[in-house]
Amino acid sequence: MLQRWPSRIWVVRHGESAGNVARDAAVGAGLARIDIAERDVDVPLSDRGQQQATALGHWFAAMPDAERPNVILTSPYRRAQQTVAGIRRAGGAANDAPENVVDERLREKELGLLDGLTRAGIEEFHPEQAALRARLGKFYYRPTCGESWCDVILRLRGAMDTISLHHGEKRVLIVAHQVVVLCLRYLLENMTEAEILGIDAEGDVLNCSVTEYAYAAEAGTTGRVRLERYNFVAPMEREGAPVTTEPSKEDVS
Repeated sequence: MLQRWPSRIWVVRHGESAGNVARDAAVGAGLARIDIAERDVDVPLSDRGQQQATALGHWFAAMPDAERPNVILTSPYRRAQQTVAGIRRAGGAANDAPENVVDERLREKELGLLDGLTRAGIEEFHPEQAALRARLGKFYYRPTCGESWCDVILRLRGAMDTISLHHGEKRVLIVAHQVVVLCLRYLLENMTEAEILGIDAEGDVLNCSVTEYAYAAEAGTTGRVRLERYNFVAPMEREGAPVTTEPSKEDVS
């Protein structure tokens, strides 16, 4: 049967951002609001995030050209696109890789009413939302004007259908956000709510970490992809780039 899956998929969380740094400062000071002027979509990488992207690009660049990514998809958020730019500048894309595909379905989970608030801020300004999240759990809880994990998964199902339609047998790099990485694991590995939340509870998806899948043929089917590594940060460690363990927006809030 026709192989519709890519031969390899790398899912990468963007490098550390200025928003990560600002949230750390706000939480550390016990503040209700995060001091950052930009819209979330416009938040850039920090200097450490730029280092991480370069280190990851060097890791890809060390592969033979025929093994490096030849399709690159990115969230429209600035920090994700800057991560891709750093990977490309370091030689991490295959020579035949076309321009990046910006896909809004890979964007950060939207927090709506809660955007820009710390957990302390939510409990102060929107205690009813804090109580609702505690009752429903993060998988199903949808903040006012925001998204649940299920909403993210719904748009990612469409994104994966597009990938299987247009990029079969390719080597696909996806650069996005922590919740997107986890929700893609849920989809690609056919997990349950309890299984993916268990992985989430074990620790954050590290900035610029690699989650990698390889195609496996199965008789009578179009095959599947199998997880080869998760939260892989050796590319940063080898170059002495900082490894940062920033919580996602929703976990800070």
